[in-house]
Amino acid sequence: MKTLDKIPTGKIERAGKLVKTGVKIGGNYVKYYGKRLVNPELGREELDENNATDIYDGLKSLKGSALKVAQMLSMEKNLLPSAYVEKFSLSQFSVPPLSAPLVRKTFKKYLGKYPEDIFDSFERDSINAASIGQVHKAMKDGKELAVKIQYPGVAESIGSDLAIVKPIAIRMFNLQGKDSDKYFKEVENKLIEETNYILELNQSREITEACGIIPNVQFPKYYPELSSERIITMDWMKGKHLSEFAKTDFVPEVGDKLGQALWDFYMYQIHGLRKVHADPHPGNFLVSRDNILIAIDFGCIKEIPDEFYIPYFELAKEENISNDAIFMQKLYELEILTPTDSQRELDFFTALFKEMLTIFTSPFNQSEFDFGSPDFWARIANLSERYSKDEQIRKMNGNRGSKHFLYMNRTFFGLYNLLHDLRAKVQVNNFRKYLD
Repeated sequence: MKTLDKIPTGKIERAGKLVKTGVKIGGNYVKYYGKRLVNPELGREELDENNATDIYDGLKSLKGSALKVAQMLSMEKNLLPSAYVEKFSLSQFSVPPLSAPLVRKTFKKYLGKYPEDIFDSFERDSINAASIGQVHKAMKDGKELAVKIQYPGVAESIGSDLAIVKPIAIRMFNLQGKDSDKYFKEVENKLIEETNYILELNQSREITEACGIIPNVQFPKYYPELSSERIITMDWMKGKHLSEFAKTDFVPEVGDKLGQALWDFYMYQIHGLRKVHADPHPGNFLVSRDNILIAIDFGCIKEIPDEFYIPYFELAKEENISNDAIFMQKLYELEILTPTDSQRELDFFTALFKEMLTIFTSPFNQSEFDFGSPDFWARIANLSERYSKDEQIRKMNGNRGSKHFLYMNRTFFGLYNLLHDLRAKVQVNNFRKYLD
């Protein structure tokens, strides 16, 4: 794969890249509508494929926040056309890496030495290149190490990148008015945290130490003396990416074992630590030869304040969803309903969220849940399909819910998808024994 000797860091330079992408997308629409004149029955599949390719190609050379947003969107399998999901999911694994000279320059700047002066050996070619950083393999004192290096300029360009992406997101998610700013601020704050490798190092050590009591989950050890604000060094962990493992012919018992470990790992964080690994995409998990789950990235951690945690999980109870008075009270507490809503909006969003929450919280209201069940995913897909075509929702304010929903919903949706890939049956309340 071609390497990058330079990443655009200036606002004008980065915006220029996206303007070129916009011109390509405009051309795709011209070609599409030209073909439709000849064939009115022509579907959008080719248009979606061309647009997804051009958007991804435009973002991958920028890296950073814009590419991270694409990665986040690739997890929303029931939100985007499949062409976008498939193309954007490449941002988890397949983007051009930094060239060796740029890697050496980064080491010299942030650790004061070149990599060959720090490690006994250091592989100049990266093993994995993603949206914010890339990973190299190294050896020191007989230990195999993974060294994550942040791309130059990523931290400094977060604000300008989000300003460029914002109009697209507003249109895609029907966000209206100034209230949408709270969601973009939440994303910006999280991305700023993700580029602070000192914070990530401390979070990684704190959470892996606390979650060490969960069986069938392993974590790397971290090395502060070999790390800095733009470089993190940890143990090299051997295994297949979870997405790769999920395509193998594993027996149901193994899927259940890994799924239970994943479920307990997440539930323990949420209910015990009140903070959670909020980036559950397959690139952040490995499966070892012994079928042990390995969690390898703790850059995105979401803290869960009581004012959100309490009503959020009260709405996960079946009896509260079916009690109209309690249900509406919790919707107000979670900012899903607002004092300025019209009666039409109150009726519409109360019905929408009752149906949505009945489906999404169903795992919490059973002792055992089968995430491989096609019925569960068919209900989610059906709901998404119906409301994506609903003309009413387009005319209403899409700013619904506390800012904390953004990463909590992302966490649960990503977790559910991973458990679905493993076709796992989990014991829902098993995690509670670790809370004591």
